[in-house]
Amino acid sequence: MSVGNALAKGVFVVAAKRTPFGTFGGSLKGHSPVDLQVLASQSAIASCGISPENISSVCIGNVLNASSPDAPYLARHVALRCGLPIPTPALIVNRLCGSGFQSIVNGVQEILVGDSDVVLSGGTDNMSACPYAVRDIRFGTRLGVDPKLEDMMWTSLTDMLAKTPMGVTAENLAEKYGITREECDAFAVRSQQTWAAAAAAGHFADEIGPVTLKSKKGPIEMTLDEHPKPKATIEALAKLPTVFKKGGVVTAGSASGICDGAGAVIIASEEAVTKHGLTPLARIVGYGVAGCEPSIMGIGPVPAIGAMLEKTGVSLGEVDQIEINEAFAAQALSCQKALDFPTEKFNTCGGAIALGHPLAASGARISAHLVHKLRREGQKYGIGSACIGGGQGIALLFEKM
Repeated sequence: MSVGNALAKGVFVVAAKRTPFGTFGGSLKGHSPVDLQVLASQSAIASCGISPENISSVCIGNVLNASSPDAPYLARHVALRCGLPIPTPALIVNRLCGSGFQSIVNGVQEILVGDSDVVLSGGTDNMSACPYAVRDIRFGTRLGVDPKLEDMMWTSLTDMLAKTPMGVTAENLAEKYGITREECDAFAVRSQQTWAAAAAAGHFADEIGPVTLKSKKGPIEMTLDEHPKPKATIEALAKLPTVFKKGGVVTAGSASGICDGAGAVIIASEEAVTKHGLTPLARIVGYGVAGCEPSIMGIGPVPAIGAMLEKTGVSLGEVDQIEINEAFAAQALSCQKALDFPTEKFNTCGGAIALGHPLAASGARISAHLVHKLRREGQKYGIGSACIGGGQGIALLFEKM
């Protein structure tokens, strides 16, 4: 059963920040997912001026929880390293690529039932740090057995129940919705070019909290995403081989980047906004979560958005900005085709094909981007959504304040 919810009372985004996203094996590879989330959270706390002791709860999304020794303690360590009081509860959530959005949903639910007034939510993953594993050797191996070294990051990108890699689900959608290789390449170039235009215009300044990096020449500030390739061309993309299917549509250039990063979104009740003198950036109007067929998991945003809009009473035509995570160009285009909305509203500052998709961080990144973009453009409604491996989708509806 799909879940749609129109919030019964006001819950507001009062801060939304993220780190720049580092490319695979790049500048952020040495930062644990906890380190990355602390940086994003500290930036969010500073941006709204709330005292850490006034944050009621912490809820953080994380997918690759073997990426550092402290990752199983992630939410709790974030709370303590950000100066929140010892009694503050903390929770890690994992709805795979929807985890950043899910952390916000969990925070909303805590506020609606009266458990919390202010919640620090977010999502983080360091894909570069995901280790290799050797399974079934804890209690010894038989003579002559050569243990297999498993890439835990790459393995996680295959749905073992459906026996389907995520890239194949995108190929399945391309076939179902008639998406061509040329359309995918054109969408990928658009993602790169719109990211470049937004970066040149300074549009990411409000959402990104710079990260200070060590170098041989002294500290340097990382202020922008590292993965984008703004000089990419249709001609160059057309030369790339397909990865999952001969004669298919998915290439390295039309898939989301494997990256490292984190995002933080602080939400508060109406009473807390008044009590602590906070400035609401956006109201969370509602959310939706839905399952779909695992072999076409990328279509998950469609039923999730549908369930959410049905409950909130807002039509898709009323929505000014639609951000659907670009797991693959074929997947994003299939969602657009199924929902039938204009390109002018769709990922207008680029998406995960350009700037990357650090799994749990993406929902927090999209939410932060939407909140600031709606205010910059003077627009009312924005949808953030993501598909989820295993066959799910999640969506949030924001209203500018």
